[in-house]
Amino acid sequence: MLSYALRRLLLSIPTLLFISFVIFMLLQLAPGDPMAEVPLTVPDEVKQKMREALGVGQPPLVQYWKWLVQVFWIEPQVLFDYAFGTDFSEGKQRVISWQTRSPVMDIVVQRIPQTLWVVGVAYIVAILIAIPVGIYSAYRQYSVFDQAGTFVTMIGFSIPPFFTGPLLIVIFSVQLGWLPSIYDTTHVVRDWASFKVQLMQMVMPVMVLALQITAQLSRYMRATMLDNLNQDYVRTARAKGLSEAVVVMVHVLRNSMIPVVTVIALGIPSIFGGAIITENVFKVNGIGQLLLTWLFANDLPGVMTLTFIFAVLIVMFNLIADILYGILDPRIRYD
Repeated sequence: MLSYALRRLLLSIPTLLFISFVIFMLLQLAPGDPMAEVPLTVPDEVKQKMREALGVGQPPLVQYWKWLVQVFWIEPQVLFDYAFGTDFSEGKQRVISWQTRSPVMDIVVQRIPQTLWVVGVAYIVAILIAIPVGIYSAYRQYSVFDQAGTFVTMIGFSIPPFFTGPLLIVIFSVQLGWLPSIYDTTHVVRDWASFKVQLMQMVMPVMVLALQITAQLSRYMRATMLDNLNQDYVRTARAKGLSEAVVVMVHVLRNSMIPVVTVIALGIPSIFGGAIITENVFKVNGIGQLLLTWLFANDLPGVMTLTFIFAVLIVMFNLIADILYGILDPRIRYD
């Protein structure tokens, strides 16, 4: 298992380099001028010098190489300096946003807590709800609980967040006045009272996201449980006299979790970029809203770096899913 994990880690390096090269070259084809927001009173000579300082006038391969050095060499030094108080990155050129003229990674790090507060919590809530619902729905197939679960999950699949978000705002903020309609990104949790305020403003965006994720995961969980409940090894386990709880929660659940783990692991990167609509509806100042802002502003360094971060997360969690395969099913060998 260890050698397999190391091989996959080494293989992920050329994979990520290829992905970064494709993303960079595709974004080079997009129209965009870093001087678009500079006032018209600035002379053209000054604008040209600013473009050269940002590396815009250089060949694409040179720009790509500089971006690689900045991301893989300089940014880790910045992180090391921040952690240990050193100055290895002092004076070195970082990836600069065309829109804000500040380091891209600094902006991303500032936005991550807001995304984790809302989208991360929604994902955890959805997993905690979806797995028990999927197990019980499969075990009690065609029961009232199963029918009700199917109805709710179909609603989660069918209604997009840009409809459920405003609908919840109208009901809980406008009509009832129970919850705030806008997420306050400046709010800081200091004590129990401020924590309750944080929970109140998280309720609606978490509900919208959790409904959609729960619908997907519970359907996967139900389908894979139904496949395993009819297998021969389940009948054998029951014939041995094992209790129904042991048969379902130990034998069936362990085999059923293998495909579900893949869906959960591959869905985690979407935490950082898949909630663009929800973050905009509730004004959550997170990563999804940041990507949308940079796309509208033609901020190529920001879009390039953020897209590459998503690619790294997808490759990393794909590897984690493969390793969990071996843990859940010892029959799987990677040698």
